[in-house]
Amino acid sequence: MADPAPSLDPVQLGAYFDLIEVTSLLRHAVEQQLREAGGLSYVQFQLLARLGDSPTGSSRMTDLADGVVYSRSGLTYQAGLLEKAGLVVRTPSPDDERGITVTITDAGRAVLTAVFPGHIALLQDLFFAPLSREDIAALADLLAPVRAHMRSAPPRSAAPRRRTGDA
Repeated sequence: MADPAPSLDPVQLGAYFDLIEVTSLLRHAVEQQLREAGGLSYVQFQLLARLGDSPTGSSRMTDLADGVVYSRSGLTYQAGLLEKAGLVVRTPSPDDERGITVTITDAGRAVLTAVFPGHIALLQDLFFAPLSREDIAALADLLAPVRAHMRSAPPRSAAPRRRTGDA
């Protein structure tokens, strides 16, 4: 007799569907706010926010792709759009002739400054409002090990590239 197909119990299935629905609803609202406030896609915002949060305002393209879990080719396209808009500049990486470094410009920082108030208000209203401070801390505690587990074996598009000379 064949083994039964793997299944989820009702609690697991409910948690999964709730998570998928929450993330879909939140992402839709965030994408709409970013388009209206700054003319940005969700990925473009992630790129600018990561660069804006970096002490140097710069990052290697491969590190950005790994951080936002986006294909390298897709990220190259998005960075090109941001560069055309004057929000970032791309330059050859000083430590790897094949690498590209992306740096946020003053105009990119200005766009972040414009979108952040509405972004934060949306998150407060849509995501955090129904939760207590303790709920938020518990949610962070629950998601951290799941994120770490999933990051331990990232999808191919997000897997760090082997550096030249690595075994």
